[in-house]
Amino acid sequence: MLSTLPRLIGHRGAKESAPENTLASIREAARQGAVWVEIDVALTRDGVPVVIHDDTLERTTSGRGALAAIDWAELRALDAGSWFGAPFAGEPVPHFEALLDLVLDLDLGLNAEIKPTPGRSLETAETAINTLKRRWPADRPLLVSSFQVDCLELARTLAPEIPRGYLMDRPPADWAAIADRIGAATLNVNQKRQTAVTVAAYRASGRPVLAYTVNDAVRAKALFDWGVAAVFTDAPGRLAEQLGRL
Repeated sequence: MLSTLPRLIGHRGAKESAPENTLASIREAARQGAVWVEIDVALTRDGVPVVIHDDTLERTTSGRGALAAIDWAELRALDAGSWFGAPFAGEPVPHFEALLDLVLDLDLGLNAEIKPTPGRSLETAETAINTLKRRWPADRPLLVSSFQVDCLELARTLAPEIPRGYLMDRPPADWAAIADRIGAATLNVNQKRQTAVTVAAYRASGRPVLAYTVNDAVRAKALFDWGVAAVFTDAPGRLAEQLGRL
C-alpha cells in the first residue's frame, strides 16, 4: 500500500550515522524521526534475500569477493559494522525477513529496492516480491523500486497490488512509455540531474517524483519548491532540523 509519502525517506536507514543497510541503521533512522526507510535487496549464491547494496563485499563488510559467490551461512558471519566505527563492530548483513520484522516493529514505511547482482534480475525480483507478499501487511506503506525494468515488469505480474517506483539515473528517451508499461506509481530520480523543467516533465506524467540522495537542506528546499514529493537522505534527522530553520 502506498499512502501519503513523507518528505524525507531514510536512505539505507540513516547512512550518515550508522553502517548502511543494517538493523542498526534502521533503528537510527527511526530514532532520528524518519517514518520511511529505503533499503536494497539482493541474493546470496544460495538464493537467500539479504540487505546489501554492492555486488561485492569489500566496502561494507569484512569479506572479500562477489556477493553472488558467497552463501548465506558464510555471509551472516561477516562483520558489516566495523568499517563504519567501533561501536558497530559485529553488526551483521541482515536477512531481508529480519529487516522487514524490524521495520514493522518500528512502524515504518518501506521502499525496498530490488538490487540484483549481474544475471540474477528475475530471480531477485521473484524472491523479494514473494517475501513481501508473505510477510508485509497489506495496510502498511510499501514501495518496491528498481533500475531494472524487467524486475518491475515481473513485480507487476506477481503482485500488481504492490506500488512500483521506476528508478532512473539518466532516463531513456522513452521513460514515460516505460513508466506506463510497468504501471509505475512513482518516479525515483537522481537529484543531481534535476531542474525545475525536468521535475515539471516528470510530474506531468501524473506521478509523484522522489529524488535521491539529498543531504543538503538548501538543495532539498529547491527540489520541494519545484514539486518533488520526497527525497531520500542519509541524514533524516539533521535534514529535517535544517529544513525547519529555512
